[in-house]
Amino acid sequence: MAAHRKPRQRSLGGQTARTAFTLALAGAATATAFDGTGQAEPQLTTAQVKAKVDRLYQEAEAATEQYNGAQEKATAAQRHLRTLRDEAARKEEQLNSAREALGTMAAAQYRSGGLDPAVQLALSDDPDQYLDGAAFAERAGDRQSAAVARVRHQLREIEQLRGAARLELSSLKARKTELKKHKKTITDKLTTARGLLARLTAAERARIAADTGGGTGTTERASRASSGSRDPLQAPGTTTASAPNSRAAAAVSFAHSKLGSPYVWGATGPDAFDCSGLVLAAYRSAGVSLPRTTYAQIGAGQRVSRSELRPGDLVFFYSGITHVGLYIGNGQMIHAPNPSAPVRIAPIDEMPFAGATRVV
Repeated sequence: MAAHRKPRQRSLGGQTARTAFTLALAGAATATAFDGTGQAEPQLTTAQVKAKVDRLYQEAEAATEQYNGAQEKATAAQRHLRTLRDEAARKEEQLNSAREALGTMAAAQYRSGGLDPAVQLALSDDPDQYLDGAAFAERAGDRQSAAVARVRHQLREIEQLRGAARLELSSLKARKTELKKHKKTITDKLTTARGLLARLTAAERARIAADTGGGTGTTERASRASSGSRDPLQAPGTTTASAPNSRAAAAVSFAHSKLGSPYVWGATGPDAFDCSGLVLAAYRSAGVSLPRTTYAQIGAGQRVSRSELRPGDLVFFYSGITHVGLYIGNGQMIHAPNPSAPVRIAPIDEMPFAGATRVV
C-alpha cells in the first residue's frame, strides 16, 4: 500500500506571484473606493463655484493693481530714458561744435607754422586722455584753454547722461519682467475661473453674474446699457446735485454714462475699464489727475469716514485696498466689478469696506 505523502507547498514565484500581487492591488483599490478616499472630485454646487470664482477674481484684481503699478513705473522709466537720450544727443552736438572750433584754431596755427600741443590732443581720437594731461593748460592760450575746458565739461556731462540712461534701461527691463509675472498671474486665475464657470449651465452662470456686484435693478440697467439704448447720464438725478463740487459731479456723471461697459483688466477707457481705471477716467473727464492704482488712489485726497460719504468720493474695499468704486449716494456706488460683470451700480456693503477718499 502506497504511503500517503503530504503535498509539498509551492512557493509563489514568477507569474503566480505577479497574479497574486495584482489581485491584492485590486482588492485594495476596491476597499479604497468603498472607503470614499479614491473617488473623483465631487461636483461643486453653484454656491461653491461662485465662492471659488469670487476668490479668483479678487486675487486677479490684486494682481491687476500690481500690474497697473508696474506699468505706470515702466512708462515713467521709458519716458525718462527717452529724455536722457535726447539730452545726450544735444550734448554731443554741442561737443562736436566745440571740437570744430578747436579745429579752426588748429588750422590757423598750422598755417602760421605750428600746432599747439594742447590742440593736437583735443583733436585726437581719444580726447579724454588729452583732457587728463596736466600740463596742457599751461601750454595753451587763454582762448584755447576755455575751449578745451568746455570740451572737458561736455564730455563729463555726456558720460553722466549715458550712465543714467544705462541705469534707467536696467530699471525698465526689470519693470517689464515684473509686468510679465503679473500678467501670467492674472491670466492663469481668470482661466481657472472661466473653467469653473464652464461647468455650470447658462442659467447658473447668469445667476452668478447677476449676484456679482449687483444691487436692486442693477442687472436691468446693465442689460439695457449693453444693448445700446443707454442714456448718456442714466438720469443721475439728485446724485450730482448733492456732490461737494462741480468736478465731483462731473466724475459721477461720467461714471453713469459708462454703465454697461465691459470690465477689462488694465483698461482706463474709453469703452472698457478695470476698477481703478474707471475712477481714474471719471476724474480725468473732470480735469482731475489721479494715480493709476487703488493703493495710490486712496492717498490722493482727504480721507473721509463712511458716515461722511458724499457723491464723487472714492470707496475702497478689502484689506489690501484692491478694489475701488465711485460713491453716488444712498449707500450705492458705480464700479467695474470683474470680467463676469460690466460697470454697474452696487451697494457698498457687498464687499469688506476699507476706507474712502475725497479727491476734490
